[in-house]
Amino acid sequence: MTIRAAKFTPEVLLAAPRRSPAVPNADGKLALFTVSTYSFESHKKTSEIRVLDIDTGQSTLVTNAQKTSEPNWLEDEILWLKEGEEGSTELIVGDVTGRNYTAAVVPGPISNVKLKVLEKGKVAVAVTAKTTPDGSRMYNPETAPKKLSTGLVYDSLMVRHWDKYTNPNRNSIWYGLFQLSKPHITESKGRYSLSTLVNALQGTSLESPIPPFGDTGHFDLSVSGIAFVAKDPSLNPATHTKCNFYYLPISSFLQSPRAEPRKAQIDLFDGACSSPALSPDGRSAAFTQMKKDGYESDKNRIMLIPDVSKVENATELLKSTDGQGLWDRSPSGLIWSVDGKNLYLHAEEEGKGLLFKVDVPVGQEDVSNLPEKITETGYVSDAHVLAENSTMLFVSSTNLVDNSLYTVVDPAKPSDTKHVSSNSRDGTAFGLAKSQVSDIWFKGSGDYKVHAWVMKPSNFTSGKQYPLAYLIHGGPQGSWGDQWSTRWNPAVFAEQGYVVVAPNPTGSTGYGQQFCDNINNSWGGLPYEDIVNGFEYIKSNMTFVDTDRAVALGASYGGYMMNWMQGHPLGRQMKALVCHDGVFSMANQMSSDEQYFPNHDLGGPYWAAMENWDRWDPSRYIGNWSTPQLVIHNELDYRLPISEGLAAFNILQERGVESRFLTFPDENHWVLKEENSLVWHTVVLNWINRFVGLPPYKGEGEEGFEVQSTKVVAGGRDVDLPSRGSG
Repeated sequence: MTIRAAKFTPEVLLAAPRRSPAVPNADGKLALFTVSTYSFESHKKTSEIRVLDIDTGQSTLVTNAQKTSEPNWLEDEILWLKEGEEGSTELIVGDVTGRNYTAAVVPGPISNVKLKVLEKGKVAVAVTAKTTPDGSRMYNPETAPKKLSTGLVYDSLMVRHWDKYTNPNRNSIWYGLFQLSKPHITESKGRYSLSTLVNALQGTSLESPIPPFGDTGHFDLSVSGIAFVAKDPSLNPATHTKCNFYYLPISSFLQSPRAEPRKAQIDLFDGACSSPALSPDGRSAAFTQMKKDGYESDKNRIMLIPDVSKVENATELLKSTDGQGLWDRSPSGLIWSVDGKNLYLHAEEEGKGLLFKVDVPVGQEDVSNLPEKITETGYVSDAHVLAENSTMLFVSSTNLVDNSLYTVVDPAKPSDTKHVSSNSRDGTAFGLAKSQVSDIWFKGSGDYKVHAWVMKPSNFTSGKQYPLAYLIHGGPQGSWGDQWSTRWNPAVFAEQGYVVVAPNPTGSTGYGQQFCDNINNSWGGLPYEDIVNGFEYIKSNMTFVDTDRAVALGASYGGYMMNWMQGHPLGRQMKALVCHDGVFSMANQMSSDEQYFPNHDLGGPYWAAMENWDRWDPSRYIGNWSTPQLVIHNELDYRLPISEGLAAFNILQERGVESRFLTFPDENHWVLKEENSLVWHTVVLNWINRFVGLPPYKGEGEEGFEVQSTKVVAGGRDVDLPSRGSG
């Protein structure tokens, strides 16, 4: 029976099954994936591991045991992780028949599993886990000695990172070997066992994956070694982004390495690096690296190492005589073709996340042909070679109306893409359609065009006017894409009755490196002017939008822009604003975790570039603040500490501006927990709806949270907030 949501609401968004990218098996007939579903009735999450038949698009349940994750193909069987007792991790091996067993128990939390078949019945494995400071043991917070004091003393940066206080336990890569025994007399198959895991980085000062978001994209495994990236240990990670590529040769996955990791160093490249990828035969490697230390949004360049035994011979692919590189895109992921003759690249382009193909040169030759586009729409989240002898790719992606799509792409004939499976039946299960989505280009502040996504309500009627939801993205070096999100999803606002416009102004990624770089020393300059021009374009050209009923919303840098807008003329054209985890005072960015970020974007540290920091400080213009504003800021946000949101709310209240403050003590820069996210959506939609004449989304008391005060101050008088279920 076909199930279709009557209306796409936050509950539908948050309760919809969330499907992971899928991983095909060796013959390209099956693919593994996970799916998790949250129930607002039981207030519980369920998870499943499933196997997809790539030919039919139908899937079969492998297990629905809770606390399981990361399924991988272990030759023709399936390996997955399960949380064990006292912080341990069980490695389970099974198949679709329901047969499964525990192949090993590791004495700590592990993740980011990678496997490589050495020969039949022998499979190398690499995982990541925290290590104790000396690297001799895997760190397990459940069994670690309990401290009598909570005091923490620091002699250097960084103190906090993202949402945690730092400690001496570092990320590391551990490796070992799965071996298949002969079957017991009562069994048709043998069983795998796992050797003792070896810390690949013991005795070094290196940390990989790089916190806080490092994952499988920071290392790779071959039959003869491990490639990985790590921050330069001689530099402070709070003020530098410099990383290095390393290759660790491994002669036996049962023993400690006999050699030190070998570092690749390329002249003039001192920035961050990522995406190490070893060729199928393990002899070559590729990775991405930026030029500038301290600039996290510099352009990623493709680096090639023809022979991993000589990492010093690393060279830039697609280099140019002017040093800018031949290709004006910034790849974020690399995949080798089966024959090692091509690299497949994931890169943003004009609001889409696409795959490209580039030739790998033979010998010391360089490549003059630019990468060829092999996908055209949506946003690729993952891609794998379809089979061990295939030229095809299995691609996982999303778009603005579909939260999970699997396709098979032929790089030689991209137009022959095969549709395998859509989680939402191309959006129809959500009541959404691709016809709701369009885009516009308008004149920017200078001699350039600015791109924006537009989303209309599913019940859009020609001749009718709709209020505007103007969404400003974070970063600032980021972009709105043709991509699904469970946090800022344009369809949620569109289905409330808004026309959503999401611009990618100066500083956005995917429109060339210069466009991205132009936000430096211009946080409230060129991007704000672009956003103003976009609003004027909407006024003049989109007659179905009622710009007298406009609201603007943004998070992080988008939240900064809400506070900047408050102090400038565009703020007066908005009925209401929503600022999520935004910057109130530029000087307070000195309390942020990664200091290289403001130091770069604002021309230096505060004491050396005070004029730049002050020029773009929203708090300088609080005398103009008068538009109703909802402020959201979370306690565990160490990127932009909660004092930023409290200061903005204090000023709004003291000035008599209608305002609210929403906080989550257990969330960071993002709101990730489903129940909290539903509260977030409820408060946000109720806030903006009441100022544009739309009915409230729902009564706030229905969500089980308590409004701490029921009055706001507006113009010196108390104003009652809408009661439960009222307008």
